Amino acid sequence: MNVSGPEPFDSPDAVALTTAQQAELHESYAGEIDIGPKRDASMFVEPDGVFIVVRDDDGKAVACGGVARYDETRGELKRMYVVPDARGRGLGRRVLEELEEHAARLGYRSLVLETGTRPEALGLYTSAGYEPIPCWPPYNARELSRCFEKQL
Repeated sequence: MNVSGPEPFDSPDAVALTTAQQAELHESYAGEIDIGPKRDASMFVEPDGVFIVVRDDDGKAVACGGVARYDETRGELKRMYVVPDARGRGLGRRVLEELEEHAARLGYRSLVLETGTRPEALGLYTSAGYEPIPCWPPYNARELSRCFEKQL
């Protein structure tokens, strides 16, 4: 597996992965939709952020994730996703570690994230040192949202 350096959030592979992620979440959470701010490619461009894609040995995009500016000292993890047939190989952790390195290089002191209640996501983040924090608007109004932060 290879991480392709920063990749535009609006590249065809990034769009395919993030569209699949949103469709899966919509199904998993009984029709709940993403209630966060609209995402656009400029959020994932230095110096504010980055978006990465992991490709298998054949060049197929199989995982992704990004960091966008949350505030002056914190980045926010966004659009973490691994395609179903590539799960169980540590790709989620690999994406997370890559994004933490990028965030530190961009000058962020910590990362925040919002996720749902899926045990695999909660397990990944807590095992990587993310600690629960109160959710921020609009996620604080949604019962299925869980928010976390990790000091870098």
